[in-house]
Amino acid sequence: MRKTTRRNRRMQQVSLITNIFFCLITLAALTGCIFLMLQNYSMRNASVEAMGRIQELEGIASEYIYSQKDLDNQVEAAVQAAMEEERKALLGGIKQKVLEGDSIISVFRDFFTEDVVVYADGGYHFFPISDKLKKHNYARENFIIKDEEIIYRDEAGGVDSQKGIDVSKHQGEIDWKGVSEDGISYAFIRAGYRGNSEGKLVEDEYFQDNIEGALEHDIDVGIYFYTQALTEEEAVEEAEFVLGLIEDYDVAYPVVIDLEETGSDTARTAEMTKEEYTRAAIAFCERIREAGYTPMIYGNIKTFMIMLDMEQIEAYDKWFAYYDTSVYFPYDFTVWQYSSTGAVRGIGGDVDMNVCMKEYKQ
Repeated sequence: MRKTTRRNRRMQQVSLITNIFFCLITLAALTGCIFLMLQNYSMRNASVEAMGRIQELEGIASEYIYSQKDLDNQVEAAVQAAMEEERKALLGGIKQKVLEGDSIISVFRDFFTEDVVVYADGGYHFFPISDKLKKHNYARENFIIKDEEIIYRDEAGGVDSQKGIDVSKHQGEIDWKGVSEDGISYAFIRAGYRGNSEGKLVEDEYFQDNIEGALEHDIDVGIYFYTQALTEEEAVEEAEFVLGLIEDYDVAYPVVIDLEETGSDTARTAEMTKEEYTRAAIAFCERIREAGYTPMIYGNIKTFMIMLDMEQIEAYDKWFAYYDTSVYFPYDFTVWQYSSTGAVRGIGGDVDMNVCMKEYKQ
């Protein structure tokens, strides 16, 4: 009876240990499963995060990384857009100026400020403003219109210019007393001209009356000669002709070579080149300088920008013809002929008006 009881107790102990063992095994297995599940969950989250990051990077790449062709296309599109805006602004500005009555040439001059714009021979010419040439230092706002005349004021507000005219036989007989009373301080007198066709030298038929009448009424005089010289030799001949006419008179203002286009295809100078015009002008001026007078060149914007080489005539004073209330010329000049329809006491009809910013009288 006791043996049976002991055996049963032992069997119960073995069964308990076995159950505990299997429970431990089951618990270990369960723990492993839980670990694997947690590890798998962590890996899946990491995978999802990684995939999200990859997608994010792909989004960034698709947004910011372009091929060279893409970049070229975008740059071209930006340039085209900017050009379109600039085109609209430019056309709007042109339209406004035209509506306000500005001429095409004045519109071009307003927009192309780094060029001298010239309309000549049926076309527009653009000359870049040269750093090699001396510029004038006149302030546009200092040119003042007073009683239909232009004067130049200095920075202090005082008059820094002289009122003058230029005359020839076209003014006919002049009452120089009346001219003097009208405040004219100097006059350029035409000495003569060379004919357009045959090239004959001709004295202006009113030269002597004009120079003597001006000097008699204390009006200083300068002299000009309308040139049609083809060569340096002819230019010197013209200078000698002028010197012979003025040798007995007090000439305080410059002696001028008047160089203008004739407007005729049959004129003797019609085929002259810029270099030929320039050499002839220099020859005239040098002969005048040798004789002790101040040489000067007269012309308009075509004369100076198209017919002559400005660099070669830098040394000579310039008399610039431009008929507007605001002078358009960047380079140095000392006399501005601003009108061909002036009215002066003692002269019947129109006369050229000039403003001089240099004191020539000694």
